[in-house]
Amino acid sequence: MNNHVNVAVQVLPSAQDKHPYDLVDKAIEVIQKSGLKYQVCPFETVIEGDYHKVMEVVKQVQDACYEAGAESLMTYIKIQSRRDDKVTIEDKMEKYS
Repeated sequence: MNNHVNVAVQVLPSAQDKHPYDLVDKAIEVIQKSGLKYQVCPFETVIEGDYHKVMEVVKQVQDACYEAGAESLMTYIKIQSRRDDKVTIEDKMEKYS
């Protein structure tokens, strides 16, 4: 697949000596630095872009959490794609703006 997709990613890290929010902040930093369009939400972050690029960012998100001290992660991913068209955040959100 080489489509323009939306991916919702939620990481739930655990560590003995770190608050989970501190680790989630590291994940969001990776997404912010990716250059991809994104929207942070209370339970997950939605990333928009080429499927392969987005999935590479998802891998980097997990790596960043481990590097920051996570002992384990639960990572939940939802992917929306279309066969012949882009999927954009605006498609779902424009009526609420």
